Amino acid sequence: MKKLLFVCIENSNRSQMAQAFARIHGKNIEAYSAGSRPSGKVNPKAIEAMKELNYDLSVHTSKSLEDIPAGPYEYVVTMGCGDECPWIPAKEHIDWDIPDPKNLEREEFRKVRDLIEAKVVELLKRAGE
Repeated sequence: MKKLLFVCIENSNRSQMAQAFARIHGKNIEAYSAGSRPSGKVNPKAIEAMKELNYDLSVHTSKSLEDIPAGPYEYVVTMGCGDECPWIPAKEHIDWDIPDPKNLEREEFRKVRDLIEAKVVELLKRAGE
């Protein structure tokens, strides 16, 4: 099993959706998400956006980096949190500069969701999934 970790600041939007897409599209992977400063909750907009794709994001919880299994990971993907993210052991670190959709309107939020899905699918192919 390959381990993937998706990190953003609050662990309430981008990294949560990336983890969900890795679970949806991946086969032999363990997907995790965490935040450098977790908000403690998953954004209702993210829950709604994923529900449109028949995925229940409401079962996810916002976690800190201390709450996830220790590495190493195959890939650690940061989502534009810059220096907020500490170094985590991984074969490869990737930064996706994805805008924080927290304050976006529904249609713009969906565009970010779809961008995340496309990037996760590409990453899974790269990982041999």
